[in-house]
Amino acid sequence: MRDLNLPGGVDEKRFAQRREIRAVVDAHFSTLEKSDALAGMDAFYQRAYAMMSSETARAAFDLKKEPDKLRDEYGRNAAGQRMLLARRLVEGGVRFVSLTYGGWDHHDNIRNGVTNQMPNFDQAFAALVRDLDRRGMLDSTLVLVTTEFGRTPKINRTAGRDHYPKVFSIVMAGGGIKQGYVHGSTDPTGSEPDNDPLTVPDYAATVYHLLGIDWEKTLLAGARPVKIVKDGEVVKGMLA
Repeated sequence: MRDLNLPGGVDEKRFAQRREIRAVVDAHFSTLEKSDALAGMDAFYQRAYAMMSSETARAAFDLKKEPDKLRDEYGRNAAGQRMLLARRLVEGGVRFVSLTYGGWDHHDNIRNGVTNQMPNFDQAFAALVRDLDRRGMLDSTLVLVTTEFGRTPKINRTAGRDHYPKVFSIVMAGGGIKQGYVHGSTDPTGSEPDNDPLTVPDYAATVYHLLGIDWEKTLLAGARPVKIVKDGEVVKGMLA
């Protein structure tokens, strides 16, 4: 992994010298000002150093350590191997993993776009949930498939669907979410929310709650108070 290895021309000795120089600079500024921002940045540096020196972190990225049968179960493609890597990272102690797969902005020829991408995604996502469950990790791992907006209910003139913010679906699994549960519904054409819609603030509050974050907390942007989630509530019906 590029970011877990030293850059070209920097050996262990030179890297150690750089760390010492940064420590001197930090010590100087720490005597001038005490702030949470400085302490926070120092913590980030220390965690980065720990990852770069960790054999466990590097090993987590080595998919060859997985049995061929399991790699086949996920799928030998971008979707499958990325989701397998996500599971390895979580198993290795990573607290938050984000991945992308393919492009879904199907303004044109949406049928081919979905047909080419969805089977690999379905296989990989199902394998990820099964694998986490088999390993006893699903209850403590929240898996989310999300998007920023939906698609228009009607096909456009170029056989695609355009941006549509009113209605879209997400998937949540594990991590305290009720199994086999469908929340909310739309009208028959998928044009408008019909029953029990999940708002974005409610979604955010629910996810933060599951992550153990106080979503009702107020932070300060300078002197201006800003709530982490505005006008949201935890949707208890979704929780196991």
